[in-house]
Amino acid sequence: MKTEIKVYKSDKFDVEDTASLSLFLYPKTAFVFAKDQNGANIAIHHHMDVGTGHLDFLLNSDQLLKQDVPIKVYLHHPIFTLVPGMLFQQEKAAEYLKFSGEPSGKYHYFHCGLDSNNLNLVSSISEHQKKSLDARFPEVSFYHGACSFLSYLFKERFNLIGQEILVHYFESHIYIAAFTDQELSMFNIFEIGGNDDVVKYVSITMEQLQFDRKYARVSVFGASENSGITQEWGSNYFHHFRLIKPHANQNYGHGFKHLKSENLFEANWQMD
Repeated sequence: MKTEIKVYKSDKFDVEDTASLSLFLYPKTAFVFAKDQNGANIAIHHHMDVGTGHLDFLLNSDQLLKQDVPIKVYLHHPIFTLVPGMLFQQEKAAEYLKFSGEPSGKYHYFHCGLDSNNLNLVSSISEHQKKSLDARFPEVSFYHGACSFLSYLFKERFNLIGQEILVHYFESHIYIAAFTDQELSMFNIFEIGGNDDVVKYVSITMEQLQFDRKYARVSVFGASENSGITQEWGSNYFHHFRLIKPHANQNYGHGFKHLKSENLFEANWQMD
């Protein structure tokens, strides 16, 4: 299997300094973050055309993933559900996911608490993939990929206006979160074939929530130069539109100046 990989690393990178790893599995690509003992990022591998279905290949080919250190795995895939904290029971994870169209097979279920555990995001990984990870690493933690995005939005909620739609753009998918009076009122993932689909799904969200198009604000994270999503483009469709980057909770050494071209959300903010 031939793949393309982009490598970003600190000027003083030494693989022996790796104390932990974070693996972000998108539908079609993957990012591996190596962190030192202080939690600073010292190297990043971006695998092109290798996503959630190619975990075994990644484990056998990526040099960072050969390190015997704890790893956090973030899966960006469409099978998830949000459960209010007061109703959440961990043993019912499989039952919750039935409403999201859980595929058949054997799965390991996991969840992450959001908004001070007022909300739980429940998802799953196949038992085969879990066993592959458990066999390689001494400690494995699982998160749905949306946890980083949602954790950031809840942190920033008091900077939102009364009708707010926030879009996380990545590859061929988008997450859409809607807040009404600073409370989450909708969250979902959509597969898109082009930027017209971004307009379509945002417009449908506005209609469903009865947002006022002259008042509601639309904010987009993750639009790269190649996406065609620009300030001018968005202003043609929405009265209040902005391109935005998250504040950072990630630290880097020298040598990562080209990383910004990826416009990757997790390069700035990760749920740790």
